[in-house]
Amino acid sequence: MELRILRNGREDLKLELSQDKTLITHARTNRARFLGYEISVQHDDKQRTKRGQRAVNGAISLHVPTSMIKAKIALYSKRGKPARRSQVINFSDHDIVRIYGAEYRGVVQYYLLAGDVRRLHRLRWVMLTSMLKTLASKHHTSVRRIAAKHKAKIQTPHGPRTCFEATVERGKGSRPLVARFGGIPLRRQKNAVITDRHPGRLTYPRRQLIDRLQQGKCELCQHIGEVEVHHVRNLKELDRAEPARWRRVMAKRRRKTLVVCADCHDHIHHRESFPLTQ
Repeated sequence: MELRILRNGREDLKLELSQDKTLITHARTNRARFLGYEISVQHDDKQRTKRGQRAVNGAISLHVPTSMIKAKIALYSKRGKPARRSQVINFSDHDIVRIYGAEYRGVVQYYLLAGDVRRLHRLRWVMLTSMLKTLASKHHTSVRRIAAKHKAKIQTPHGPRTCFEATVERGKGSRPLVARFGGIPLRRQKNAVITDRHPGRLTYPRRQLIDRLQQGKCELCQHIGEVEVHHVRNLKELDRAEPARWRRVMAKRRRKTLVVCADCHDHIHHRESFPLTQ
């Protein structure tokens, strides 16, 4: 059925079909890719229940793609070895640990549904070594001393785990800021929920000046038509003895702009008294 649809789409409808999206994969012999996961159908006659029934045959399994791990490792490596990141070397220790920790945490939490999430140990080691080399290069010291300085232990639902922390002390009554790398057990969570945050669209409010311009009304003589904007550098310029009418209007509204018609604008710059001093 699928082959007929693909053939009709390519020959009859003259559509260019994507090989990745229309690829038909035998799930028992190969793995299909979907949303960053590899999907396969398990088959193992040796794994049986106490009653002798096959336990895993036909079950769907999720896997961490090898290509993804290699691509992530390449971001923190140079010539096949973990390397420092010059882009963040001038940041504070707290920011460096925070950036590495957030990147590692995002990858791990996304693949917690995979049965082989433990394969991310290699990525963890590469990212950790890269982070320590970056901090060591920043402070002109050794990786061993940096590791001893930032090493810590935290409690998790699966027992204590080793992690690396950087702390920033704050004032009295405020808790210190703690950035952490690691400390996440690489164990599958069947009930893990992947929550993708949809960034809300920022709605920038229109400036009031635009609304005033669109009204097309002079704020001095109330003439309706084409208008211009008179602008002063700061409000202090309006505080003068016996100010003209346009100065009083701007000072009263506490605005550095005034929407006026062309005639009023000419009077302002030529210091003519009519009609602005009435």
